[in-house]
Amino acid sequence: MNKKQIIIALIAMSMGVFHVDQCAAQKSKVLPEPSTLSAKPVAVSSEEVVNAMANGITASELKEHLTILASDEFEGRETGQPGQKKAAQFLADYYTSLGIEPIVNGSWFQQYPLKKTSYMKSTANINSSKYAFVNDFYTFSSSEPEISFDEFVFVGYGINEGAYNDYEKVDVKGKMVVCLLGEPINKKGISAITGTESLSEWTMDYDMKRNMAAEMGAKGMILINMEYDDYINRIKYWLEQSPMRLDNPKRPKDEMGIPLFFVSPAMGNEILKNNKKSCEKLEARLNKKGKPMSFSGKATLRFHMERKEEKVTAENVLCFVEGSDPELKNEVVVISAHYDHIGIVNGQINNGADDDGSGTVSVMELAQAFTDAKKSGFGARRSVLFLNVSGEEKGLLGSEWYSDFPVFPLEQTVCDLNIDMIGRMDDQHKDGNYVYLIGSDKLSTDLHSISEKANATYTNLALDYTYNDPNDPNRFYYRSDHYNFAKHNIPVIFYFSGVHADYHKPGDDTEKIMFDKMEKIVRLVFYTAWEVANRDERLKVDVHNDFQQD
Repeated sequence: MNKKQIIIALIAMSMGVFHVDQCAAQKSKVLPEPSTLSAKPVAVSSEEVVNAMANGITASELKEHLTILASDEFEGRETGQPGQKKAAQFLADYYTSLGIEPIVNGSWFQQYPLKKTSYMKSTANINSSKYAFVNDFYTFSSSEPEISFDEFVFVGYGINEGAYNDYEKVDVKGKMVVCLLGEPINKKGISAITGTESLSEWTMDYDMKRNMAAEMGAKGMILINMEYDDYINRIKYWLEQSPMRLDNPKRPKDEMGIPLFFVSPAMGNEILKNNKKSCEKLEARLNKKGKPMSFSGKATLRFHMERKEEKVTAENVLCFVEGSDPELKNEVVVISAHYDHIGIVNGQINNGADDDGSGTVSVMELAQAFTDAKKSGFGARRSVLFLNVSGEEKGLLGSEWYSDFPVFPLEQTVCDLNIDMIGRMDDQHKDGNYVYLIGSDKLSTDLHSISEKANATYTNLALDYTYNDPNDPNRFYYRSDHYNFAKHNIPVIFYFSGVHADYHKPGDDTEKIMFDKMEKIVRLVFYTAWEVANRDERLKVDVHNDFQQD
């Protein structure tokens, strides 16, 4: 018998409780046979219970779950495909085995609708040169089959903020605007927009540029990405497998705004050729002077867009453990992870053991720990929602749907602890005793303090805040499901161990996972969640940042 079993059994004895559903008892591994115990009541402290629950989160159980979830049987768990739906049922069956009842109208699943769009056969012609989708340009948002122009207006970086206005000396009404992705940054790394090394939202959110162009009357926008080749390698699989977007009645997205195209420097230079200018020289001048520059030009450009669209559905899986306090149980702590991955690419299954099988099985273990605590009579005071979302690899779609259509009101949601890729080690570390924490101090100093104390008391991991800056060029703050809570002013922590050579590749398999490392990180999440769920006062939201929605 392990320590967790002994303590829970002693609690059960002290309460005179032995009747447990045999199937649930066997699968949750909580209660031993009564014949192995003395009948004498024993006092057990709540701290002992908490430690027993944490110690019940083991590397062996994490491996057992992940060996199944990250197997070929689930076909890479691509959103909307059979493998994702098999994975959803796997999770539902597991939560059923814990003796938990589903809470979405009698179902484990929050289903949501998607539109899957392919532009792969689209082409473009500039002057006499022909260009191909993905190799030279891409879009997420063109609903028009033919887009053409014979003149354009170059508007620098397409920014209008304060004294910096790329539109000041030009009229773009009814015209196509062309600009560079990013913002002017000098040799010292200082942005002309922020006056610091921090990047502005104009770099982080390209929709700001499109919206500004639309506000100024432009009929479309072309963004020249000077790092096109590197970026396209990161998103190529996504474009080839057809991007998805939510079919969301709250946000009807065929109101996508004016057409927006991302193009390579070579394509940009062809557009600028008649003006005897190049992207490289324009970028250098804008960065050096830190001042707007704009001009009109002529180029014959035709986009022929072959758009194929189909409707699909996907599922979030919700497991809810109700709190024990009559008042505080109306407040909800969310623990999340995405269980989808990228499916089959070029005939090879991408099993996504780390991304994000590691987070998914962590949520499973945490659900068992909180369920076992409740069975023992020491359940958490606040309710806990174990939220397994899909659609993350398609643009955080499942968590966006949940935040738009929450099963539990967002105003009653205390925080989100999100786990995404915690099973490997990156090149920046020499051993696995670390975890990157992202977002812990961005909204609540309470949450950050609780996290730090839990680690110092129980797990002693090296807490690495390298990626905690929302302006970090990797943009990890915006790239996992916690962000759809943070943007609604709900405190978050994103637990992450960094990228590796097998990121979004077939080599991300179970045999490469560091389960002892995972065990420690999941226990840190447990201790943090336990404190948040049981403290007298709700976490204070006492920090405001510009990246939040008001």
